[in-house]
Amino acid sequence: MKAYISVFKLRLINGLQYRAAAFAGVATQFFWGIMHIMIYEAFYTNAAIIPPMSLKQVISYVWLQQAFLVFIALWIRDNEIINLITSGNIAYEFCRPCSLYGFWFAKLTAQRLSGALLRCFPILIVAFLLPEPYKIVLPDSVTTFLLFIASLFLGLMVLVSISMLMYISMFITMMPVGSMVMATAIGDFFSGMIIPIPLMPAWLQKIAYFLPFRLAADMPFRVYTGHIPPAHALEGIITQLVWLGVLVLIGHIAMNKVQKRIVVQGG
Repeated sequence: MKAYISVFKLRLINGLQYRAAAFAGVATQFFWGIMHIMIYEAFYTNAAIIPPMSLKQVISYVWLQQAFLVFIALWIRDNEIINLITSGNIAYEFCRPCSLYGFWFAKLTAQRLSGALLRCFPILIVAFLLPEPYKIVLPDSVTTFLLFIASLFLGLMVLVSISMLMYISMFITMMPVGSMVMATAIGDFFSGMIIPIPLMPAWLQKIAYFLPFRLAADMPFRVYTGHIPPAHALEGIITQLVWLGVLVLIGHIAMNKVQKRIVVQGG
């Protein structure tokens, strides 16, 4: 456990050094946030029926998406791990006296956490200072906020466990593009990053609720906005824990299997 904590701390500190890239990302995400809010505002103004989420809830949802993009985006990848797999240098990783799955899991978690810490605060501060209707609103209660924090970090764990399966698949395909593109396209849509899941057609919502992607983004953000009440939020957190356990177990089994079949050229 000490080894995983150490690599987590080192990766976190290293990630916090890239301030220039983070601030550039803040400007980009702020632009996309404003653009999405203006589009939703136009749709809500001309809506023929009452949408399942209020405009204020959707606006807060959008700002949370932009602030915690590094937490929820499957397309963010670790090129160092990809190079280790495709180049054969993965042999050096096997020399570590710890589980490769746990080592990479801690590394990826710290990478996403450091990126979010650098970006979320500037975006949220500006979003709170914006005029109506573009500003983000505070959660209804302290309980709602605490449930949001818990579900957000559990969602991060779920997303990292899904990312681990993508990296493990590269041991078989040796193609970093294929599995990444497919998982990103499916994951981004069914996580609510394109549109919030309540705004989807009923048949698409059923598919989204069956898959784990929504647990990383849609669920925490709807908890914050109050669209998911505290009682249902607790049920969602239990669902996150169950999915996390299943995904980590599958990841460990898959990693053990691919490690037995690895052939490194020259040795």
